[in-house]
Amino acid sequence: MSDEITVLQSFPEPRPTTNPYVVMLRRSLEDEPALRVLTFTWRQALLGRYDLFHVHWPEILVSGRSSAKAWVRRALFLALLLRLRLTGTPMVRTLHNLRPQEGVPRPAALLLRLAERWTSLSVRLNETTPVDERSPHVTIPHGHYRDWFAAHQAPPRERHRAVFVGLIRPYKNVDGLIRAFRTTADRAPRVRLQIAGEPASPKLADTLRIAAAGEPRVALSLEFLSDERLVEAVSRAELVVLPYREMHNSGAALMALSLDRPVLLPDNEVNARLAAEVGADWVIRYDGELTGQVLLAALEEAGHIPPEARPDLSRREWDRTGADHTAAYRLALQVPGRRVPGA
Repeated sequence: MSDEITVLQSFPEPRPTTNPYVVMLRRSLEDEPALRVLTFTWRQALLGRYDLFHVHWPEILVSGRSSAKAWVRRALFLALLLRLRLTGTPMVRTLHNLRPQEGVPRPAALLLRLAERWTSLSVRLNETTPVDERSPHVTIPHGHYRDWFAAHQAPPRERHRAVFVGLIRPYKNVDGLIRAFRTTADRAPRVRLQIAGEPASPKLADTLRIAAAGEPRVALSLEFLSDERLVEAVSRAELVVLPYREMHNSGAALMALSLDRPVLLPDNEVNARLAAEVGADWVIRYDGELTGQVLLAALEEAGHIPPEARPDLSRREWDRTGADHTAAYRLALQVPGRRVPGA
């Protein structure tokens, strides 16, 4: 028997386009002395040896680019769930979202509900994520991105400049941002807005082009951003605007704060807690629909932040994240009926 824990993560070997969160999580876990980290392949998941399975965004495992591929993945996922159940291998799940961002078909939803019932321990990224209080769960805040972006030169901020950055999906309401911005033309002709990121579909890209047509103050960069270009876009701005229709855990907000730029966000309990944590000047919130007036007021407020100021991200250091996850894994292995690592 060994004290070392082998954990299989649900993400594959990282690529240049991989979400930085999982890359940094992997690094923090690999720094833990009693932890061995495996990345995901179906062969490893079904036939390999590991002590527990840690799943992120499980909807990815039951979807595919074609219907045939999706059905194959669903069959493999069901086989994985049965393997975990039969061998008493715990499943830890990080609750990144309240629900899948784009929805899933009914057969996949049934599998996801089964996975939820068979989860041994849930990891919340913030304390407002609803969980069954009778089931094991822990809260481990999303780590910051300061180290991730440290190698890139950040240009100075430019007055009267706002930006949206990140993958563009319908729920992020980027077309609504453009419409609100257009109403400021008479009051604020010097204000500029950049939309930088890859749309989820060609149809969405066309929607944004139509929304911005004829407005020279709006710049569209509708493509995947390298880290270097992302740092440039955010650092040049006075304000990062994230006008999501629904927001719970926002990596984009932490990305902006990690680059020392304030964010404009819809008001909710999660974002109120974020403001209290990092500093109210850095998280500007609004009620209801985003308007041009709200946008201009937020830009004015952001302009008063001194250039050398930084938000407080001390609760989000990655060494703490690694240690907290290791403790969570040990807790999951203590759930009754689970096997002992190394046995």
